This record gives sequence, structure tokens and C-alpha cells, in this order.
Amino acid sequence: MCLGIPGQIVEIVDDANSIAKVDVSGVKRNVSVALVRPEGIEPGDWVLIHVGFAMSKIDEAEAQETIKALQMMGAAYSDEIEMLYSSQIE
Repeated sequence: MCLGIPGQIVEIVDDANSIAKVDVSGVKRNVSVALVRPEGIEPGDWVLIHVGFAMSKIDEAEAQETIKALQMMGAAYSDEIEMLYSSQIE
């Protein structure tokens, strides 16, 4: 199962290529923020991530509610975070 998971922008690591380091439940990975750049993106902002791309910008309240809902899914969410944690994208 593939899920859209909230992550918080930590830093823009490659401005020219729209790559940002994002913290997803304690796992930091570089993701493309090209799709949300027109909305204005900066460290501290929350985005919904799917397969290495920030698909939309969300506010912190929505991010926290989504994280809670995902955690209630149990194994599906845990498996997704484990796959993210064990991947080496950077």
C-alpha cells in the first residue's frame, strides 16, 4: 500500500532542482518540492508526500490529524515508515 504521509520541510537543499530535506515521522529524506513551489515553500512548512514528491502543502493541524489517522491504520502505516526509514535516497 502506498500512502501520502505528512512531512515537515527542514531545509531546501537544492534550490535550482526544487529538492528539500523533509522530516517524515523522524525520518529525514530529500524529496522533490517542484509541484508545491508555486504555493511558496520554506523550512517549517508541512507537505503531503507520496513516492518522493511533495504533492500538496498542508497546514500543521491537518498534518497532525493525518498522522493520527495514519497511525490508527496500524501495520500499513508502520510498514510505510519502515520502508522509508530503511531506504537510502540521499
